[in-house]
Amino acid sequence: MGNSHRELARLLTRVESGEALSLGGGESAARGTARVIGLTGAPGVGKSTMTSALVAEFRAAGNRVGVLAIDPSSPFTGGALLGDRIRMQQHATDDGVFIRSMASRGHLGGLAAATPGAVRVLAAAGYDVIIIETVGVGQAEVEIASQADSVIVLLAPGMGDAVQAAKAGILETGDLFVVNKADKPDAQAVVRDLRGMLALGNWENRWKPRILTTVAQEGDGVPEVIEALDEHWDWLCSSGELDRRRLARAEAEILALATGSVRARVRAADVGSLAAKVAAGNLDPAAAAEDLLASAGLARRTDE
Repeated sequence: MGNSHRELARLLTRVESGEALSLGGGESAARGTARVIGLTGAPGVGKSTMTSALVAEFRAAGNRVGVLAIDPSSPFTGGALLGDRIRMQQHATDDGVFIRSMASRGHLGGLAAATPGAVRVLAAAGYDVIIIETVGVGQAEVEIASQADSVIVLLAPGMGDAVQAAKAGILETGDLFVVNKADKPDAQAVVRDLRGMLALGNWENRWKPRILTTVAQEGDGVPEVIEALDEHWDWLCSSGELDRRRLARAEAEILALATGSVRARVRAADVGSLAAKVAAGNLDPAAAAEDLLASAGLARRTDE
C-alpha cells in the first residue's frame, strides 16, 4: 500500500468508521517487524511530552515513527480534542513521522475501539515504530497491555499517595516504569516506592520491569528509556514472549470484530415485539434471546 500522509489519514478515517480493510499481501511481514510501544499514565504526568521526546530519539536512529494519540472525545463533535497533537508540533513537518489523534468515543480502557486496526494500517505502511499514547488513565484502564509489545507506565512526583499508585491495576501492565519530572521534589521517593513494589514480585523466568527517571521536556534520561526498550525488545524476541503477545493480540482483535458484527446484526433484528412478550409475561427472556439470535441468523430456533 502507499504511505503518503494523506492516504494514511483517509485509511485511518475508514478504520475509525468501522470499515474492515484488506491491506495487501505485505501486511503480515510489516506487522512482524514493526515495534508497538504503549505509553500510559495518569493525566498530567507528561505523556505527550515523553511521546515527542521518544519520537525524536527514534528518528535520530533512522526509524520511521507512527503515533496514535488517544484523546478524550469532544462533547460537541465526538472527535478528538487534539491536545496531544498540539504538543507534538515539532514533528509536524517530518515526513518520517505520522501523528494521528483518535477520539476514545466512550471506549473504556484508555484506547479507542479502532486502535488495533489503526496499528495494522501503520505497520502495513512501513512504520518501524508505532507509539500508542493512551488517554489519561486510572488503575482499571489497562487495555494498552493487550495492544503493545512494550508498555511504559509514566509517573510523576506529587501525583498522590505512592502506596495508592502501587495498587493492583495500571502498574501491573508496565514493562518500564518511568518517573518523569524527576527534577521535582519527591521524585526519588516515587522511585523507592516502585522498587519496594517490585521487590514483592517473583520475576523468575520473567521480565523484571525497569525503573528510570526522566525530565522529558529537557530530553534528560530519554536515551536511557530507549536503551531499556531495546533491552525489552531483545528479551521479547529471545524468550518467545513476543509471539505469545502477538497471538493474544490477534485473538482479541478477531473476537472484537466478531462481537461487533454480532451486535450490529442483533440490533437490526426486531427486538421490540419480543420485549413486549417478555414484559407481558408471555415469553421467557432466555427464550426471547434465542429467538432474537435466530431472527438475526445467528442461531437455530429451539422448535426447529
